[in-house]
Amino acid sequence: MERPERQSTYTATATIDEQGILTGWSEGAELLLGYDSPAVVGRPATALLATDCSAARRMLAGRDRWNGTVPLRHRDGRLLELGVLAHRRTSDTGATDWLVVSAVTARAQPPRGEPLEEWTFLQSPFPLAIFDAELRLVRANRRMEHALALPEAAMRGLRLPHIVPGTASEDADRSMRLALETGRPQQVPDRLGAELGRGAVLTPLKDADARVRAVCLSTQTPTQHSAARQRPSAESDTRVGAAADQARAAQELGEVTVPRLADVMAVDLLDSPRAAGEEPAPRQGPVVLRRAALRVVPEGVGPAYGSGIGEAVICPPASPPARSLTAGRPLLYDTADPLVAEWAAVDPGAAWLRASGACSLLAVPLLAQDSTLGVALFGRRPDREPFGPEDLRLAQEFTAKAAAGIRQARSYTRTRTTTMALQQSLLPHTLPDQAALEIATRYLPAATGAGVGGDWFDVIPLSGARVALVVGDVVGHGIRASATMGRLRTAVRTLADVDLPADELLTHLDDLVLRLAADEGSTDPTAETAGGIGTTCLYAVYDPVSRRCTLARAGHPPPAVVTPDGAVRFLDVPAGPPLGLGGLPFEAIEAELPEGSLLALYTDGLFEAREHDIDEALDKMFAALVRPARSLDAVCDHVLTELLTHRPDDDIALLVARTRVLHEDRVAAWELENDPEDVARARRLACDQLSAWGLDEASFPTELMVSELVTNAIRYGRPPIQLRLIHQDATLICEVYDSSGSTPHMRRARIFDEGGRGLLLVAQLAERWGTRHDRIGKTVWAEQSVAAATG
Repeated sequence: MERPERQSTYTATATIDEQGILTGWSEGAELLLGYDSPAVVGRPATALLATDCSAARRMLAGRDRWNGTVPLRHRDGRLLELGVLAHRRTSDTGATDWLVVSAVTARAQPPRGEPLEEWTFLQSPFPLAIFDAELRLVRANRRMEHALALPEAAMRGLRLPHIVPGTASEDADRSMRLALETGRPQQVPDRLGAELGRGAVLTPLKDADARVRAVCLSTQTPTQHSAARQRPSAESDTRVGAAADQARAAQELGEVTVPRLADVMAVDLLDSPRAAGEEPAPRQGPVVLRRAALRVVPEGVGPAYGSGIGEAVICPPASPPARSLTAGRPLLYDTADPLVAEWAAVDPGAAWLRASGACSLLAVPLLAQDSTLGVALFGRRPDREPFGPEDLRLAQEFTAKAAAGIRQARSYTRTRTTTMALQQSLLPHTLPDQAALEIATRYLPAATGAGVGGDWFDVIPLSGARVALVVGDVVGHGIRASATMGRLRTAVRTLADVDLPADELLTHLDDLVLRLAADEGSTDPTAETAGGIGTTCLYAVYDPVSRRCTLARAGHPPPAVVTPDGAVRFLDVPAGPPLGLGGLPFEAIEAELPEGSLLALYTDGLFEAREHDIDEALDKMFAALVRPARSLDAVCDHVLTELLTHRPDDDIALLVARTRVLHEDRVAAWELENDPEDVARARRLACDQLSAWGLDEASFPTELMVSELVTNAIRYGRPPIQLRLIHQDATLICEVYDSSGSTPHMRRARIFDEGGRGLLLVAQLAERWGTRHDRIGKTVWAEQSVAAATG
């Protein structure tokens, strides 16, 4: 990219995602504010503002385009007041971001012409715009302002692709360059001509020496007769009613009716729709609405237009909006009508009518499936004919289509809110206390209309100071996927609680999915993702004593690991089939992880969010994982910043863990003889070790537990027998291993029984106890708190 010279005319551009994070930064922006791209990309855009960031959010709320002056802070601390134009863009996949542009020029504007020439230019019935030799707009008449819905001041100094982003403008920009170079008129591409009017052309403007100095963009405005034949049609315009957000659906109504049908419009919605037969507007009191959209051309919306998006609008019973809601039909008014004039003069919610100078007003209730959602208000200025019967019919068509979209959007919003509430209730709110791993997590719901998915993560403390990490992805979206996710997460916790090996746990989970699918399929054979078939899952267990991690996966992406020396790789975990296929094996592997290793588990939405090659995305993730960071939360932020250019198209779950180690000074193990007389030695070894750890106050209960567990292993188990003590922070763990596969159970001891009270005693002394089975043999363990002893 050619760097713009200082003091010349140039354009500064930036792109911002829906979270307000800067994703693009041009050379012009660097020249303007002094920051290079690496210094700002990935940071909140509000960090550059020299004002309250909440004001910026209010300016952009519910809009697709905004122009005005913004106070920014230069890198050297200077305050810059800049005129900017911001466009909200939507890609083919439904992802959105903002393109922000600002024209910077140190060159004086060309002088205005003679009064008659100036009047001719400004008052021409044809839209006209003049672009200089750098293809930057220098003049636009009122008709062009009206056609582009922007004032000249907001467009001056910008090239056409920055005024009307899109491929059609880029084609027109090239045609404009051709007109400058050849001196011959050029035809504007049909796609852009459709936006501006019929017969748009580019005419070279030459000086007295026949040198081309500028280009004029002009269109042929249809006559009033042909305009009547070409009125906008709700049936042909697919934009109305297509949004999945009610504010956006209301805004779309403004986009297709202003300026084609009206010069200004507002949409005010009821917080709760009213059903047919319900009194729409009580006569004894005002109607409370909420502003969902406000659109006007060419000046743009400002403070003079009153209530902003999302603000309450209180309409008196006799006002046009309230009367239209009461009547349940469109009403047509002349603003000179005393009733309308009085309302417009005193009601803050009608400030837009005064500010726009509208002389004709049309109020149309938003009706959808026998319910009233609100009212749409349309206004025309004196330079256009007042609304007539044909306009009223068209307004009804557009508002009916918009009302259907708003109703659908509200239903989608309620469903999404319910789904997200369900999902959030099922995901862990706080991570459990454990010392084996330092952990940070992120969960980002999808931004698409498909709804919230079933991604989940979990952290499960296990016996022996071990920790299980789980990440899963249920196929599908909505309440069904979230409910299935909750079932599977509960099942994983239950299976982990009995210390099943990783591969066996996935096998049991696979059986559960098959049963759920059979149950749901019997009532809904056409249901997709019945019972969670196709769900992927990764299950990992880390042992801080052995420093080994056991992993198995069911069709899930492999985990990444970063060793302390900075090497990054994927762990070679056999893929395994997704859950629900049945009859296929899962395989677990063990990997030794040095202390301080970084383990990253994630769902595939992390890569689907990018529109780039998967290899590039993997490189980005690896680079983010090895990038120095103050904390694991910063690591998560680095990964998401590198891989996300916009709100994700699929849910994303990310879990990052750094391994810790229990060193030899915190673990003691002894081999015991298969002889009852060796129980006394086991008690003595345990007491000596507790004394070495400074836990003498815990000796008595520990001695009792060791005695009972070792006695049971000798009496009912098989050699070899091993005793192990683990001191982890404020927890003392006592473990006894033997090679028998039988599981001990507590039983009720009668008065004259000589045995049967050992495990009951252990259960009373320990905070937790249980049995875990290894490939060969079992381990009976008991945990107790030693906070008081170590305090």
